[in-house]
Amino acid sequence: MEPDKYTAIWVSYSSISDFLQCPRAYFLKNVYRDPNTGHKITLITPPLALGQAVHEVLESLAKLPKEKRFETPLTKRLNAAWERVTGKKGDFLNKESEHIYKKRAEKIFQRIYEHQGPLKELAIKIKKKLPYFWLSEEENIILCGKIDWLEYILQTDSIHIIDFKTGKKKERNNSLQLPIYSLLAKNCQKRQISKASYWYVESDDSYTSMPLPQLDANHAQILDIARKIKLARQLNKFLCPQNGCKTCSPFEKIIQGEYECVGTDQFGADVYRAKINYDEQDAKESIIW
Repeated sequence: MEPDKYTAIWVSYSSISDFLQCPRAYFLKNVYRDPNTGHKITLITPPLALGQAVHEVLESLAKLPKEKRFETPLTKRLNAAWERVTGKKGDFLNKESEHIYKKRAEKIFQRIYEHQGPLKELAIKIKKKLPYFWLSEEENIILCGKIDWLEYILQTDSIHIIDFKTGKKKERNNSLQLPIYSLLAKNCQKRQISKASYWYVESDDSYTSMPLPQLDANHAQILDIARKIKLARQLNKFLCPQNGCKTCSPFEKIIQGEYECVGTDQFGADVYRAKINYDEQDAKESIIW
């Protein structure tokens, strides 16, 4: 019998990370749907808005031949992407706050333009809109995810996996992100993986190479976590280990009506931000001399 992807349990790096941090957060971000709209819910903050805009621009470059990637100024591409996170849509308290974050994004693209590195080289684009493969057909589990950049290494006919980081915090050595992306790359295209890196685009001129993941061991590790997710879904048991942690608490506030809906994202999820009145916030931050 052919496996049915529509009844399968789909897991990704982000959903696995949610589950490991807090099963309740996993439920609220990946399973729960608003009874009024039928949509999933998500949260926006200024750092997330910055990351969203930067990744959107970089993703647009990956779709272009290498000689055309920098024909259009990156700041122009940023302006178009920023329209989707401007004002309340990006949880910016005021124009001054938004200006600071946009300037950070502009500096990122100035750095990238001056240090194009692998972005000026050949790249591979996986044809699937959302790359995925069967982590276990027998257990009806699929692993999916988008890889930021796949540089093509002509000399060895291999690929270099690059994940762009817009935050200032360095990724942990035991992170599952590159192992998951490596499994996806292995199963969704034919070339060998010769390199895997993070690129901290706000602070670094180039990428930081990481040890190549051990794919067999990583496959077993990720499948074990996915089985726990599947069991939690079957039992409908998603408990926060702290009875309310920093990961799940904002989403609890969303379903309690304490946050403001500011639109929907590209996946159709309702986007929320903390309820702060702009005028009241500005008044608190002003001084009469």
